[in-house]
Amino acid sequence: MTLGTVLGAVWATKKCPDLSGQSFLRVQCEDHLIVAADLVGAGQGDRVILAFGGAARLARNVPVDAAIIAILDDSEASYVDQ
Repeated sequence: MTLGTVLGAVWATKKCPDLSGQSFLRVQCEDHLIVAADLVGAGQGDRVILAFGGAARLARNVPVDAAIIAILDDSEASYVDQ
């Protein structure tokens, strides 16, 4: 899983029938732009958690390689000096 920020929506009028009704969002993850299936109703500017590969397909068993699985409320980072 990785964190990203939603930049906006993308549209495809012709797509695999299994993807009918599926919305897709463009997500910035570090220096990469990713198109991900939106499984949670995220919107522009939301910080999200993404799953990739087989984990992305589990929720709906559709042919996607990246899926938004959560909208991030908060995060915490701590560092330990050694």
